[in-house]
Amino acid sequence: MLIQAVDSPDMAEGATAFLEKRRPAFPRPDEPRAARRGAEPPRGTIMTSLDGKRMLITGAGRGMGREIAVEAARQGAEFVAVADIDAAAAEEAAAAVEAAGAKARPIETDLSDSAQVRRMVELAVAGAGGLDTLVNNAGVLDHTIQEGATYETLTEEAWDKVYAVNVKAVWLAAKYAAPHLKASDRGPSVVNASSVAGLTGYGLPAYTSSKGAVIQLTRSLAVSLAPEVRCNAYCPGSIETPMSQAHLAAAEDREATLRSMTGAHLIPRFGTTGEIAKAVCFLASDAASFITGVALPVDGGTMAWRGLR
Repeated sequence: MLIQAVDSPDMAEGATAFLEKRRPAFPRPDEPRAARRGAEPPRGTIMTSLDGKRMLITGAGRGMGREIAVEAARQGAEFVAVADIDAAAAEEAAAAVEAAGAKARPIETDLSDSAQVRRMVELAVAGAGGLDTLVNNAGVLDHTIQEGATYETLTEEAWDKVYAVNVKAVWLAAKYAAPHLKASDRGPSVVNASSVAGLTGYGLPAYTSSKGAVIQLTRSLAVSLAPEVRCNAYCPGSIETPMSQAHLAAAEDREATLRSMTGAHLIPRFGTTGEIAKAVCFLASDAASFITGVALPVDGGTMAWRGLR
């Protein structure tokens, strides 16, 4: 649709009325959420970034997901559902979230099982009394499912498993969460984990293509759930996590593997889970209230050039 410039008072008034009807459920930065609920906050009140939000985060037992969950609590989230396939890791991460100031509920979930994805959302909503933010953080690599897999040797079963976790579970979680997000008056949003592998080519056929799919799915969700719910993705570069460090430790040539993992970073190191967590919490926050449909690289500059250091 082509929108022409407004060049008369009558047209301007009509455009304003139209936009007011399309007004999103999430507040603008200049409109405190408390005021929209009918209670004027005290003068000088500073709302924390994720103040009062009820969140569900997948893959939150360790690595980036755990750090996102804890950072959300630090930034004022009211409730964080910690979903992970590892029950013990989810329990430990939930305890860390509570120590950081939020209520938490660990939820053991195998994201490759559709019924468990639905149950995960239901348990999160029941525990929090609603849902404001869904973070689809969990993901698996080709060789997580099939050790040593290459394009030629990757099995159909391994391909399907990667897609079940990396793409289908993202769609299902958003599908089941959508009614609850639309009912929220606390700046609802979906934040999905893609990767720089979704923006350029890597030698992991299932993982790379699945992360490209997440970007397109995020854009589709942004269109479908607008204006009530914002939907964005984040695209990490090489981040220092247990998974990346295990991959590096198992490499025959550690230096060559390290260069392949971080050599494209203009900032010459691994990223940290804390850096990813802050980016994700920004996308989930009211500070990002006019941002939707975006795939944000958090990659140390990887996508800015074509070289290796």
